[in-house]
Amino acid sequence: MNELLAEAIGTFILILFGCGVNAGTSLNKSFSNKSSNSWIVGTIGWGIAVTLGVYASGQVSGGHINPAVTIGLLSNGEMELSLALKYLIGQVMGAFIGVLIIYFHYLPHWDKTDDKKTKLGVFATSPAIDSKWSNLLSETVGTFALLFGLMFIGNDFAEGLKPIVVGGLVCAIGISLGGTTGYAINPVRDFIPRLVHSILPIKGKGDSNWSYSWIPVLGPILGGILGVNAYEFLFNNSISNTFIISSVLFLILIVLTFIENKD
Repeated sequence: MNELLAEAIGTFILILFGCGVNAGTSLNKSFSNKSSNSWIVGTIGWGIAVTLGVYASGQVSGGHINPAVTIGLLSNGEMELSLALKYLIGQVMGAFIGVLIIYFHYLPHWDKTDDKKTKLGVFATSPAIDSKWSNLLSETVGTFALLFGLMFIGNDFAEGLKPIVVGGLVCAIGISLGGTTGYAINPVRDFIPRLVHSILPIKGKGDSNWSYSWIPVLGPILGGILGVNAYEFLFNNSISNTFIISSVLFLILIVLTFIENKD
């Protein structure tokens, strides 16, 4: 098995269980749809999905299953570009197949669910409050926390019991930081399912909210790069141009967020 296939399998498992818990807790006529506990169930479900995905791919590829992780490690020289491209292709493939299976698995439930936002929410994230720069900041901070945490755990975060810790980290991010945007914190987790939502013949699905789609892509990439390079700066005394640029962009984002919400 090569790295591309490993990342495809790991990301497939991530999306299968992650979007699966979204569907189970939101679509009508599903036994797991209980509004009182759906958020906690969702965060735990995604945490377990990450753990299983990392375990599945970790021995071959290190269990990135997230372009923000791959690009973050690429930004500080821990990966070569040719290998990173294999990871990214595998992640896209795995996400696409995983979300297709969820669609067919819940096929009778789509017609029983009238709300368009609920249907889209199975596939992709949306902001609780539509506030462009605030939403981008939320995705950046959430992914910063993810990558900064992964650097603490170490590059061998796919070994032993560490994938459970990684899943717990994702669960913690969801509970504490995810309420603003639904914490995509993974470009392929949001973009590919959103693309599939736009293609599939789901009755009464509405639009795929493409005007928002750039935020859960750009935010995680910026947050991932900043998280990796901030760790290198703080713990290895390494100051790179990438760290300076990502830090400046983050500060600009904070200013834009403040201006957007000062009233």
